[in-house]
Amino acid sequence: MTPDTTRRAPMFRGLGLYGVLALTFAALCWPTQAHAQAWSLTSAQRQAFLQYYAPVILKRGNGNDGRHGYDWVTNFDFDRDGNFSNNKLNWKQIPQYVDASRTGPSAYDGWRIRPTLYTSLIEFMDGGKNLVLIYHVYHALDKNAAGDYQLHDWERVELLVQNVVGNPGSGESVAYGVVTQHKRNVVRRAGHVDLNFMQTATGKHLLIWQAEWSDKLAAAHGQELRFCTDPYSFFAGRMASAGKAEAGVNNDGRKNVHYAFVPEGSADAVAAFGARALTYATADALASRYDNGKTVTWPNVKRITYELQDLADILPTHWQYGGYTTHWKDTSPIDFWLESAIVNEAGQAEVSAGMQRFFPQTRDIENEDDREGYIAKKWLLGTFELNDSASDFGGGGSNAFHDNAYASSVADSRGQTRASASGYGTSPGSFWWQHDYFVHTGFTDSKDGVEHGFWLPGAWYSPTSGGFDGRWVQLFEDRPGLESGQR
Repeated sequence: MTPDTTRRAPMFRGLGLYGVLALTFAALCWPTQAHAQAWSLTSAQRQAFLQYYAPVILKRGNGNDGRHGYDWVTNFDFDRDGNFSNNKLNWKQIPQYVDASRTGPSAYDGWRIRPTLYTSLIEFMDGGKNLVLIYHVYHALDKNAAGDYQLHDWERVELLVQNVVGNPGSGESVAYGVVTQHKRNVVRRAGHVDLNFMQTATGKHLLIWQAEWSDKLAAAHGQELRFCTDPYSFFAGRMASAGKAEAGVNNDGRKNVHYAFVPEGSADAVAAFGARALTYATADALASRYDNGKTVTWPNVKRITYELQDLADILPTHWQYGGYTTHWKDTSPIDFWLESAIVNEAGQAEVSAGMQRFFPQTRDIENEDDREGYIAKKWLLGTFELNDSASDFGGGGSNAFHDNAYASSVADSRGQTRASASGYGTSPGSFWWQHDYFVHTGFTDSKDGVEHGFWLPGAWYSPTSGGFDGRWVQLFEDRPGLESGQR
């Protein structure tokens, strides 16, 4: 039976005492749509905001014992074979790629590592112009506690930017930042000592520390992200004096730094770090050989530029008619009602509108891992649970809020359920709407399955409403076949 996807007008639904308290909280902490006059950013401005706020990632490496290059950020098609199922297997050859680059052409010179953060921008009106900026840091593998290699796709940085009036740097403010720490979503609100930025004329870059690929240390391992507790002036001073390369991280003291990944679109940040593009020609010079326990000075830190690409580049690979069997298993399908097609940068449809099925489970040619891709991530829908504290040992990964959202069984801080906000009354427990998105206030809630925030209502994503749902849009040129930094 085909689901009824007829759109119905969003409806208010009360919740008794809890609903009254939640609505009161929302009124105190968040502006309402009534004060907003709809207007839209241009595509160029959306790209500019993503570039302007792109994070600087200070990473601890574990490149000794012939594992040099393992800790590089990369892109999904680094090996240029159009097949994600062998990414982990091929990434184990990165040391050979590096070694071969010293002597010239080889079987690896067609690879394009291209350090990449996969992004999306969600734009909506609510008492003014607001943006959710998502940056996903892609790594081809990590290692779990049992010593097995895993395909890795967990880490993302998220920012909520409020009071946008035009181009970036024109008076807007960051309300909060969120980082993925394994399954935990750790938040820091504006004014917190852990929310530190590198401010330049070309960008305002959140300072993030990232652990190495291996699980060698009991704490802070397996590529997890942490907020840097030191201001940028601390790092600038250390760089100027050739001092020790280390970073304070939230909940866990100071950690070593062996790599700095810097957004290529911020000329001032690139110049300040002396970052270089990673190519076949520069690979040997930009691969750290140090153990994660080795403290180095800043002259020994490898500083590498990264590019931005789109989450929407990867979403079509999950589609039932998009050749998903190359990359993903045919298990645990997820249904989305798409009001519009997913199109590429040239405007050509890559996924059709209508009820579409996607397959999220990773296909690993070595049969060692079965993690889930972007289409299944709770942060894609905003249905993650916020945590104030980091923890290295379990916890923080509850599915309760995500499950309640799918069932549309709990109202948000404004009294709306997912279904009543979207108008799709038959969606609970059946399918996700393409434009379902829950905006967090940034405040945590101790009740399991409940979060402070609201579902974006109705046609929030339309130009007439001043909205834009960048999760499904490809903004950045793909640059197929090019090395890092080439245009």
